[in-house]
Amino acid sequence: MASKSLLAALALLSLLHFSSAVEFTVGDSNGWTFQVNYTQWASSQTFRVGDILVFPYTSIHDVREVSQADYDSCDGSNAVTTYATASPIRVTLSRPGAHWFLCGIPGHCAAGMRVPINVT
Repeated sequence: MASKSLLAALALLSLLHFSSAVEFTVGDSNGWTFQVNYTQWASSQTFRVGDILVFPYTSIHDVREVSQADYDSCDGSNAVTTYATASPIRVTLSRPGAHWFLCGIPGHCAAGMRVPINVT
């Protein structure tokens, strides 16, 4: 009888663990800056609804969620959402699917400050 209770408790704990939001620091220890391969970084992560992206930076940057076409052309002028608060910027992933983020400061996206995120 005790082993059934233990198994039930372990099953509940595993469900709680998988349903918890995870915080991801974009670019790991590099943060939101130049000379980071954000596509490679993102491809090594698994993002779920409710997870939080943290964009820490030390210079003048912002974060804009854009369409795929605007991401591809590094155009932040028609952003779905612009996050321009003090560092770090925190973005909660609220829906599954593809999301595209870039820095809207002129020249920054072209210098590599853009990250594609796929939420499962």
